[in-house]
Amino acid sequence: MIHYITLRVSAHSTEDKSRVKDALDFFLLNSIKKSGNSNKNSVVDTITVQGHYTNPITIFSTQITRKSDCLAFVRFVRDNMHPNDLNKLRTEIFERLDSNQVFHIRFDKQAAYLNEVKLSSSSDSIVSKMKIATYPRNREKAGSILEGLFG
Repeated sequence: MIHYITLRVSAHSTEDKSRVKDALDFFLLNSIKKSGNSNKNSVVDTITVQGHYTNPITIFSTQITRKSDCLAFVRFVRDNMHPNDLNKLRTEIFERLDSNQVFHIRFDKQAAYLNEVKLSSSSDSIVSKMKIATYPRNREKAGSILEGLFG
């Protein structure tokens, strides 16, 4: 099934860091709280890096590893995504699944701040990577698992 899910988002110096963190929390509060772990701050790592022009960039990242949390995350995304985005996601499953069985999704950061689940193709988004576990490694079987999750 799902081995883990990572979420990562960056806040540029021109952005309000708390709003970017709220956008990430929108996904976390609807997955980790389902299992009783309501301390979202303990699962989010924050680092500050320097951009090309020495501008500070804050990166928020987290990893969801509990099976129940991973399934809650997928259910939340599936149930709250616009039908057009969900259809697009379904048709692109194998394009988004890499050779290491990692499924890539980008969510619109501004939409997440407004409590909406919306796909994005922008580099300035919430990046989600979902590691699909199969033994032995089988990309087609991983694709079938994803079709079942988002079907």
